[in-house]
Amino acid sequence: MSARHVDTANPSIGQSLREPQRAIFPGVKIGVLEDDLMRALDRAEIEVLFQPQFAGGTGAVAGAEALARWQHPTLGEIGARDLFAIAERASMVSPLSRHVVARALEEAARWPEELSLSLNITPEELGDPRFAADFAALIGTGAIAPGRLMLEITEDLLLRNLAQASEALGALRALGFRTALDDFGAGFCNFHYLRELPLDAIKLDKIMVEGVPADGKSLAVLRAIIALANALDLDVYAEGIESEIQRAAIISEGCQYWQGFLRAQPMKSEEVLALARTARGRGHG
Repeated sequence: MSARHVDTANPSIGQSLREPQRAIFPGVKIGVLEDDLMRALDRAEIEVLFQPQFAGGTGAVAGAEALARWQHPTLGEIGARDLFAIAERASMVSPLSRHVVARALEEAARWPEELSLSLNITPEELGDPRFAADFAALIGTGAIAPGRLMLEITEDLLLRNLAQASEALGALRALGFRTALDDFGAGFCNFHYLRELPLDAIKLDKIMVEGVPADGKSLAVLRAIIALANALDLDVYAEGIESEIQRAAIISEGCQYWQGFLRAQPMKSEEVLALARTARGRGHG
């Protein structure tokens, strides 16, 4: 139930936990950061931002992805890549994820029903056989319907235990949640996952849209993946859209949703609402 970070340099509320990351802060001992993190949850230093997602056909705001950041009192903003790396060493991934999800749900409960919320699931959570039931119980305490939630997993989860991941996702979908394979194309791009997993969508990593439409090979690969997703009845989200020509290309090829700095950087919940109310957020302009 984590969130990923969109660094200003690019990526998404941090690249997910594909492998242990080492957060390096000159002059700061690792143990100090771990102690700080234990207090950060109580001090409300962990904030949640949201990156709007747009419908390809209309351009309207369709939802947003939850992104976590740590506003450290002396080091400033720490993105989720480093944040979750610190949490992993401190054995705090689960409480941190729950905190982020609770904050995201609280904010999204005030959104209109047509806006969805995307949340990322950590390897630790998906590997817990109680996760689906625990997550459903957590959602049950809020005011947002399961059908408005997209739960995203990355390839690192599948490499650990595909059978466990499939079972957990199946249980979540049975409870009404939507599921997506995130960062598609960033790793091995194993099409076997699309056949074996109970999915509703795939999210294309920004590497899959780089060079589109000018590069013929990139466009051919994008076209083939979207065709495959359509054949499997999967929605396609494109991440990292930074230019109008990219946006036009992915929409013309049939991509249903997109997100990126072209139209919106990560923002606070009230800014998502304000954007959704504007003509631009409704798909006009």
